Order: sequence, then structure tokens, then C-alpha cells
Amino acid sequence: MRIKSAIFETSAPTLADCPEVTMPECAFIGRSNVGKSSLLNMLTGKKDLAKVSATPGHTKMINYFIINNQWRMVDLPGYGFAKVKKEQRDFFHDVIAEYISAREGLACTYVILDATLTPQRIDLEFVQWLIQLRLPFALVFNKIDRGKPNAIKKNIELFQNEMSLWTTAQPQIFPVSAKTGSGAGALVESMQRL
Repeated sequence: MRIKSAIFETSAPTLADCPEVTMPECAFIGRSNVGKSSLLNMLTGKKDLAKVSATPGHTKMINYFIINNQWRMVDLPGYGFAKVKKEQRDFFHDVIAEYISAREGLACTYVILDATLTPQRIDLEFVQWLIQLRLPFALVFNKIDRGKPNAIKKNIELFQNEMSLWTTAQPQIFPVSAKTGSGAGALVESMQRL
């Protein structure tokens, strides 16, 4: 499975500004330095589809891309980003929460995590929130090229163990590398099936 076309549609500062729901949407979110933009660019085969910035928290709106003329890929602002005022950060978090919990047409939220790190509190809190609201999500462990396979596997297992405290259901898990493209096929296929 591969993405044949990816076209920027619009950027929306609030849920009210989002385009009309006409096709399924797959949203991507993660901490602001987890490599979300690089991952989206790798998946679509377009180096400049999502802007990659050296400054964490560059994405500040809900960005829509039409994929294969069949579904939308949605680039959400990262949670917990630094270098913005608290009021601005709270506003972004409110917009994210409203989109994920209330957007009709949202088929799945893909939470991007750093596979080289043990479970981070902010990631665990976000996933726990998704579980509490019974929202569909999948976990994307990025940067698998930056660690030893056994260490990556252990970090994923640790995250699963933490989740088991809140739910017996386990979401789909996708180990990927935005740099090498490893794991991209399975991730794209899962989105195509939604």
C-alpha cells in the first residue's frame, strides 16, 4: 500500500473552521519534538508537505491534506509544546481536545511516540484521556532506526504495560522510522482500511 497523491487542503484554527466532513479523517498527534512532520512527509513521499522546523511546536493549526482523493490526513498541533505562552498553549490544547472528541468523520487518532524513550508521562496522560473517552486510536512508535531493536521492543512493551492499567483492549501498534521508511507500508494500509 502506498500514498499516490497528497494535496494540501486547508488550515483551520478552530473546529468551526474545519472543512465539511466528506470523507474519513486520520489525525496525527504527538509531543512537539517527536518527528510528526517528518513522518507525514515520509508517508506521503513529499518532503515539504508538512513543515519541518527546528523549533518544537511549529504546527499551530489543524492542517488538512487530501490523500488519494479518498480520505484526509490531519496534522494536529503537538501537545505539551514549549516556546508559546501558557494562554496560547491552553487554547491549542482546547482546540485539539474539541477536534478529537467531537469531530464527525474522525476515524482514528494516530499518537506518535518516541520509540527510543521509556514511557513519558505526557504521552501516557494523553493516551489515558483517549481511553477514558473511548475514542479510536493507534500508537506509532517513531525513530526505530535510532535505537537497538531489543531496547525499542522493551520501550513498546513498557508502554503497553502502563496502558493495561486502564484498559484490557490494546490499540494497533506501528513501529516506524520517518528517516528510513521502515514500517510505512503497514501504517498506510491501516489508514486505507478506515
